[in-house]
Amino acid sequence: MNTVMIKNDLEQRTIDFARRVRNFVGRIPRSSAVRADGSQVIRSSGSIGANYIEAQGALSRKDFAMRIRICRKEAKETHYWLDLLEVPHSLAEDKERLMKEAVEFVRMFTAMAKKLI
Repeated sequence: MNTVMIKNDLEQRTIDFARRVRNFVGRIPRSSAVRADGSQVIRSSGSIGANYIEAQGALSRKDFAMRIRICRKEAKETHYWLDLLEVPHSLAEDKERLMKEAVEFVRMFTAMAKKLI
């Protein structure tokens, strides 16, 4: 598989993840905590992909590495906010899947950052 396909696959995966997070948050019964934490998780999940797209257009290797580290940071933050969200039992499995994918993003971006050192 060539590098361009991998990049496009990861770009699409980050977009799909952000959409799934938005859909998930929309299904949680509203409370003041859900509004606050849901807003944070929506922002951080979208930032993963936005920063990955920025990394693809990086001006230098150093710029690319910095943006990949930001992707990792946003994935960790997304995991944090998902963990804080209190959801009904019926949504617990969906929450766990999203948290698992956030951890997978952390691992992927960590591996990418290590290769750049």
